[in-house]
Amino acid sequence: MGFPAEVRDEVGHALGIAQFGGKAESAKPWKGEGPGVFEIVENHEGDAFRAVYTVRFQRAVYVLHAFQKKSTRGIKTSKRDVELISGRLRAAAKHYEESYGTDES
Repeated sequence: MGFPAEVRDEVGHALGIAQFGGKAESAKPWKGEGPGVFEIVENHEGDAFRAVYTVRFQRAVYVLHAFQKKSTRGIKTSKRDVELISGRLRAAAKHYEESYGTDES
């Protein structure tokens, strides 16, 4: 909710597309977690905003992290953000299994 309104709208729109099986133009694969994890990239007034989500699960889209990118060196995402995303992906997999089981049919 701390994002500017225009960014929230764009991220929400991209997530809506993902919920119905599509991929927004602003979404690109997130490197490091393998297939099914995407990053929504939005720039606003010189600031960079990101939202990372996964579509690995048949019945749910999980938003793993949303943040304003504040890299002090280059364009690399901070180690803290990368670790947070990785941990939340594991938690999402556990939550999905507990909620829906492992049967993907």
